[in-house]
Amino acid sequence: MAQPQTKQDRTEARLASAGGRPSGAGWAETARDGALARVRAMGLPEKRDEYWKFTRPDTLVQPEVPEAALLETDESPVFGEVDRLKIVFVDGVFDADASDDLEMSGLRIERLADATQADIHWARDLYGTLEERGQTPVARPLAALNTALARDGVVIHVTGAVPKPVNLIYRHESETSDAMLHHVVKLDAGASLTLLENGPAAARLNGVMEVDVADGANFQHVRTQGRDHERRAVTHSFARLGTESVFKSFTLTVNGRLTRNEAVIELTGDDAAAHVAGAAMGDGDFHHDDTVFVTHDAERCESRQVFKKVLRGGAHGVFQGKILVKEGAQKTDGYQISQSLLLDDHSQFFAKPELEIYADDVACSHGSTSGAIDEEALFYLRARGVPKDIATDLMTLAFLAEAVEEIEDETLRDEITTRLQGWLERRRG
Repeated sequence: MAQPQTKQDRTEARLASAGGRPSGAGWAETARDGALARVRAMGLPEKRDEYWKFTRPDTLVQPEVPEAALLETDESPVFGEVDRLKIVFVDGVFDADASDDLEMSGLRIERLADATQADIHWARDLYGTLEERGQTPVARPLAALNTALARDGVVIHVTGAVPKPVNLIYRHESETSDAMLHHVVKLDAGASLTLLENGPAAARLNGVMEVDVADGANFQHVRTQGRDHERRAVTHSFARLGTESVFKSFTLTVNGRLTRNEAVIELTGDDAAAHVAGAAMGDGDFHHDDTVFVTHDAERCESRQVFKKVLRGGAHGVFQGKILVKEGAQKTDGYQISQSLLLDDHSQFFAKPELEIYADDVACSHGSTSGAIDEEALFYLRARGVPKDIATDLMTLAFLAEAVEEIEDETLRDEITTRLQGWLERRRG
């Protein structure tokens, strides 16, 4: 179906502002050409599109980059006490001087810009592949835009058990930076990797991560999205799981003018498990959108979606989550919960949970709630001498706990909890 002329014009204006797609080896050019064709066929999103009706995409697709002031803070870096391999990007560009040596047992890491120049490379079978698969049944044109135009990122081939986490660190130093980052992660059978991400990345970020988890492999992902008040970001995680594999991802978002995190996960091998979770806290002009699509296409697989948002001062939260159980995917265990804690009468939460099931031996459930803080519990704490603001913070942490508990590594889980406690204390001050 032809796109309306106005949508075509907006799409072409955004493409023109990007300065053309990067060059590379034949396979990379083929992938980028295909993605560019998808962008033009779909058109960039607008408010009237079904999966964007709760979130205005205007500032994510306009040619001009909305300015985002830099956050001045004396906080220690997130994950700073964790023994990890650091890979640093400044406004979407790899910073070799600030990064560690990329050599480590169990994996091979290369910059995307280098990998796409090689005529023969393992990434040729994955770059843009999972993104393209994720375009059905829901169009995700901003992800295709990224595949077509992204110039930087990393490709990570995991061949064994990696002894320490890999940390992608994003630094925002320009108020008008416009970053596109594309990461590709391939885990061989039986391999394992913990991937950390932290930082605001840019004034505006479009990020894509494609993760292929082979049979028996284990991928753990923990992300914090920085605290710059005015940044805007759209991210996409595409994952494909083999037999008895594990994919677990958690995202913490605090501040930001507009954030949309999309996750598209396919369980294609029997006995696989996929958990995706998120915790968000925002005040005032804060809009946070989690959009998730999990497809069960094998037997005895498990999926969990756990999302919690704490909103005040007129902030807005969105959750769109779907579990699709295909014919033959018997013994599926699918769980989905989305909840918001509204700390005033001006904030709003919009939820669209969905189940679509074509197998008859499954256990699937979903739920969504939104409400104010429990006044009875608050009274209980205050009656025992706890000041109201501290009691509210304690209840906020308790509310977010189910999402944070999805982090498997206890050290990382404690790090996230400590950060939340610190940020709540600063907000009181």
